[in-house]
Amino acid sequence: MKYNFDEIIDRCDTDSVKYDDLYRNFGTTDVLPMWVADMDFKAAPQIVKAAEECCKRAVFGYTFRTEEAKQAFIGWVGRRYNWSVRPEWMSISPGVVTALCVSVRAFTEKGDKVLILTPVYPPFLGVVNDSERELVCSSLIIQNGHYEVDWEDFENKLRQGVKLFILSNSHNPVGRVWTRAELERMGQLCCKYNVIILSDEIHADLALPGYQHTVMASVSEEIAARTLTAMAPSKTFNIAGMMNSLVIASSKDLLDRYNKVMYALHLDVGNIFGHVTLKAAYLYGEEWLNELVVYLKGNVDFAADYIQRELPYLKMIKPEGSFLLWLDFRGTGLTHEEVGDVLVRKAKVALNDGIPFGKEGYGFRRMNIGCPRSILQEGLERIKRAF
Repeated sequence: MKYNFDEIIDRCDTDSVKYDDLYRNFGTTDVLPMWVADMDFKAAPQIVKAAEECCKRAVFGYTFRTEEAKQAFIGWVGRRYNWSVRPEWMSISPGVVTALCVSVRAFTEKGDKVLILTPVYPPFLGVVNDSERELVCSSLIIQNGHYEVDWEDFENKLRQGVKLFILSNSHNPVGRVWTRAELERMGQLCCKYNVIILSDEIHADLALPGYQHTVMASVSEEIAARTLTAMAPSKTFNIAGMMNSLVIASSKDLLDRYNKVMYALHLDVGNIFGHVTLKAAYLYGEEWLNELVVYLKGNVDFAADYIQRELPYLKMIKPEGSFLLWLDFRGTGLTHEEVGDVLVRKAKVALNDGIPFGKEGYGFRRMNIGCPRSILQEGLERIKRAF
């Protein structure tokens, strides 16, 4: 490979949430951080160069997303997903979670029902509850060796008066890269029951070899007309701290409603490093990304093989995208709380607790394997010794 994903980067004392905020979250700093969903790899050199050039000018005034940056994104999604986007469809958000919160407030009123598929990234639950909307959950089910939508339950929930459906595409934490057929079925049901779709596609670019991401809004014009898409280079290129995301809607009405709330909250400024790194990522980052997903696939295969051989009480379904494993510890015979204690006190490994992802997370933990393989091996060996 041209890029060295085996290099160990010391991230301590960098104000990193993942590394320097351990005590508040785990009660100790003596754990291997494999939790927060950012990777331990250096960003692509072209992105670093863009940030360095910005620093050299030594003036950090107000900035904006340029037409060149917009065209870089349009070219990116056109090449990778055959999705045609126009500049006038695009808006901004500091991050995708902010876009979720803005959208909940833009498209629903207090007390309205918002549907999500659980287990799912905890802010999905948070932005609904914190906005005083009614959270409606449809549990994913395991069939054919992976998680799938329970279609009967999904439709039953939609017909109960749901106003907004928030989709994780690809899905965090279970790692599904939804197929075009699955997305079409979700979209058609939302059309049938007049439900707006907010599709969080922050993990889109990290579909692993053998899988192809499909943008929900690209499935049909009818579905696109009720879909707001949130994307960002943050997970893809490991630049989450740059805080610069994109919101896209072909419907002027949807985009205007989103923008009305976003502007009212003054969230449209962005930051200078976010703008320059976004443009560099979409213009020059593809070669780096292509190597990254191959490396991540190697980490997935390594973990799956190790767990099968050495941790028979642990279950995982291979993810189809991103760098997250959804691990089932129920085979240990321990309670959820006991598993957490063993992981922190004996294994000294920091994983995400499964319960904040929904009630389906009881007995589960999420592991971040966006790290050098030697670190992944160390984490798994610690778990083996502890249990």
